[in-house]
Amino acid sequence: MNVLLRGAVTVVVLALAASTPLSAQSPNAQAANTPNARIQPTHVDVAYGDGPAQRLDVYLVKSDQPAPAMVYIHGGGWRAGSNKTIPGWLKRFVADGLLNVVSVEYRFTDVKTHPAQVNDCLRAIQFTRQHAGQWNIDPARIGVTGGSAGGHLAAYVALHDDVARPDSQDPVERQSSRVACAVSFAGPTNWRLLATIEHKHPAYRQLIGYAPGTPAADLEERLVKDVSPITFASKDDPPVMQVHGDADVVVPIEHAKTLDQRLREVGVATSLVIVPNGRHNVAGAGDSVTQEPTRFVKRHLLAK
Repeated sequence: MNVLLRGAVTVVVLALAASTPLSAQSPNAQAANTPNARIQPTHVDVAYGDGPAQRLDVYLVKSDQPAPAMVYIHGGGWRAGSNKTIPGWLKRFVADGLLNVVSVEYRFTDVKTHPAQVNDCLRAIQFTRQHAGQWNIDPARIGVTGGSAGGHLAAYVALHDDVARPDSQDPVERQSSRVACAVSFAGPTNWRLLATIEHKHPAYRQLIGYAPGTPAADLEERLVKDVSPITFASKDDPPVMQVHGDADVVVPIEHAKTLDQRLREVGVATSLVIVPNGRHNVAGAGDSVTQEPTRFVKRHLLAK
């Protein structure tokens, strides 16, 4: 491992074993053969909104004091995937009794396009905080993570301004949507890159309501700006770690690099974990790429 320190940012270069099986949308293959695979949610299909997809599963640990929580957002191109499986590195936190996990389902683009997905995830954070007392969660120590589309949504949640509405009749809406830290695995961050780098996957355009193949110049600038987490970077944002393969052709690494650069410019603690020859399967958060994220979460959620 080669670690380069540059001011407030840490760039970590990992060696990824070519034989390591990873999947962005399926259970972690290595964790499946460990006792952690038997970790089951304490609460299943808890409704955080009125829609059928607005559900979450909660994995709680036994703790004398309120414990921190990571909110997990699954990938799948914003139109597939499931919250029913969480990555092995999060299961280990639960198995060790250190960290609660809240796994979020959200509306897909075949139901409603952006901003439905980010709105659901922001509300899931608020809902988790609203139920912090009931679930023995420390409301000041809630983080967020996800891979691919889930990485985009995790970064968006972390960087977006607080959506709390103190005067709302809905007690969930009165809660803060802010988090203490975020880890994004191969998540898109900057839709303006569609104009300069080829993005073959149709999901980028489908997310904001356009047909596959629509020229980047024809995409409404308002949507391009609003769907991009990089738009919301500001000095009050929490620490962010990105894990990205430099051979990713689904989400080019420029997404991670441009966000990393922007976060440095505004003074946010940012870490970029680069996986040499890593492709988009890095989004699956397999064991070979979660050592640094594990340390990051321990530092920002458990060391307080």
